[in-house]
Amino acid sequence: MEISVVGNSDFVTGFRLAGIRKIYDTENVSIDSAVRTVLEDKDVGILVMHNDDILKLPDSLKAMLNDSVQPTVVALGGSGAGSTNLRDKIKQAVGVDLWK
Repeated sequence: MEISVVGNSDFVTGFRLAGIRKIYDTENVSIDSAVRTVLEDKDVGILVMHNDDILKLPDSLKAMLNDSVQPTVVALGGSGAGSTNLRDKIKQAVGVDLWK
């Protein structure tokens, strides 16, 4: 399983330097098409996005991301209650709370 990152240049640069290969810079492609590409890629196990970018997506695509087990979606940055809790996503993907 691979990690994929979708976001603007500033967001994806650190992941690119860390060696993540499946990077989708949204300055070159639309956020919607990048997310759909990742969802269709069976090799991707984790999708990392900025929370503000997730909020820009259409409601139907947000619902798909929220229900997605593979890839597990991890939202970083942003503010407010809409931020994804990594512990809840792992619990959803694995089926048990690993911290208990």
